[in-house]
Amino acid sequence: MLRGRGDPTMRIARGVTERASRTPDGPVSVRFAETASGIEVEAWGPGARWLVERAAAWCGAEDDDAGFDPGRGPVRDLWRRHAGLRIPRTGLTTERLIPVILEQKVTGNEARRAYRRLVTALAEPAPGPLGLVLPPDPERVATFPYYAFHPFGVERRRAEVLRHVCARAAWLDEAAALPIDAAKDRLATVQGIGPWTVAEVARLAFGDADAVSVGDYHIPNIVAWALAREPRGSDERMLELLEPYRPHRGRVQRLLEVSGISAPAFGPRMGPRAIDRI
Repeated sequence: MLRGRGDPTMRIARGVTERASRTPDGPVSVRFAETASGIEVEAWGPGARWLVERAAAWCGAEDDDAGFDPGRGPVRDLWRRHAGLRIPRTGLTTERLIPVILEQKVTGNEARRAYRRLVTALAEPAPGPLGLVLPPDPERVATFPYYAFHPFGVERRRAEVLRHVCARAAWLDEAAALPIDAAKDRLATVQGIGPWTVAEVARLAFGDADAVSVGDYHIPNIVAWALAREPRGSDERMLELLEPYRPHRGRVQRLLEVSGISAPAFGPRMGPRAIDRI
């Protein structure tokens, strides 16, 4: 998932997605390009074979949307408009966890800036001709003292969660081979990982089309406004409105997110913080 236009690990243009990653077999750069007959995949580096063997899952081709047939209303309209939307499965747990932890309890701009600074500080070039930088190496991140994250704009709480998660990266990465519910249960045992983080990881790393981001600052309001024309919604109200779509609740969330629908803007907004200036 692209972390803003300045994300040095990923690049998206019309019909082409390029990404650097760390696989169990080693680093890789990959290019996915739309063609008349499907998607062409090129990969470079020690992890190339691993990724190519899983390219279909990465593109969402193994996403099972059978049985998702929403009745008349906004969800059906969005599904028709975005019929190509798929839930991918990367199988890379820790690689997804790192940017998601940086997103905890902060604005999107803060999280993207922190991730970009972390990647740039580690500055490991990805293999191949794409000119990308590898995502953070969990082994290196685990060795950082908490105060080393301060220049990235990350306070001690998130820094400690990152260090703890990266120290257990091998065990967490094994979760991708488990059934989805067991994989999510494993994530939830880690201190600092709550329902929101589990859902954000499960939807992309495990291909969980039912994962709902409980605890999000915006999603409950978007769901309440789109499905019930209520300008504000709680987690409980969001889950109530999404219940008819189980086991595709996460799919509905993604449809609403890509649609650009937003709840009426009034009341206080979450403001950015400059942790690195404190």
